[in-house]
Amino acid sequence: MKPSSTRMLLLVGVVCAAVTRVVLGVIYTDLPPLSWTGVPALLIVAGAEAWTGRDLKARIAGRAGYKPAPPLFVFRMVVLAKATAYTGAVLGGVCIGFVIYLFGLLQAATPRSDMITAGVTFGASMVLLVAALYLENCCRVPKDLDREGDVEPAPPPPPESPFPSH
Repeated sequence: MKPSSTRMLLLVGVVCAAVTRVVLGVIYTDLPPLSWTGVPALLIVAGAEAWTGRDLKARIAGRAGYKPAPPLFVFRMVVLAKATAYTGAVLGGVCIGFVIYLFGLLQAATPRSDMITAGVTFGASMVLLVAALYLENCCRVPKDLDREGDVEPAPPPPPESPFPSH
């Protein structure tokens, strides 16, 4: 499994921002005010992922006092990290779409409040994205330079005989 591509995450965010901006032009007046309750949820998930990444990195490195991490658990954490990285990109794009649309409507109270909420939610989604990329990075197996020196080199291939064999 390849690491998450920052280009792809950026592309997802830009596409979501553009789609959100277009859709809001049609339906914004029918929407209720944005709720700020998503911000604590995003920050709690980001904190949990960062904490898990720190612990998992120590377990993979084999530090004293940590039990080794089962490979299936590490794989599940990689999948979780990739999923939440894309979730952070999508939510960030949607929030930027809101900010772009609402930038011209700041004279009214509700759009101003919605823009502040969208901006704070964007920040929380970027924290989630960074925590997810950190967790994904912590799931990598480090290259152990000490062990490479202990490995015997492969024997050379046998020399070819100048005489054809039958």
